[in-house]
Amino acid sequence: MQEEIKDQELSKVTKKRTAYKYHVLIYFIMNILFWTMWYISLKNNPSPSGTIDSIPWPVWIMAGWGILVIIHYYSAYKPKRKSSKKKKY
Repeated sequence: MQEEIKDQELSKVTKKRTAYKYHVLIYFIMNILFWTMWYISLKNNPSPSGTIDSIPWPVWIMAGWGILVIIHYYSAYKPKRKSSKKKKY
């Protein structure tokens, strides 16, 4: 009985960590795409509002999505403490 519970818990942890790895992969692929789009649009349309001195729009996507990636990391890799297993001194 205990082994089945441990196997189920291990399976959940494995699924969370695999999902996190895919999340990071998609994050990097999409950021490469966003930065490429920004660079091409800047190169093809050099307007005063799209100069290199202003903050590029992909920065905001990277920052917001990066926060979500960090939260996903903590949910996948940091163990949750159960109140029933706390040590009492």
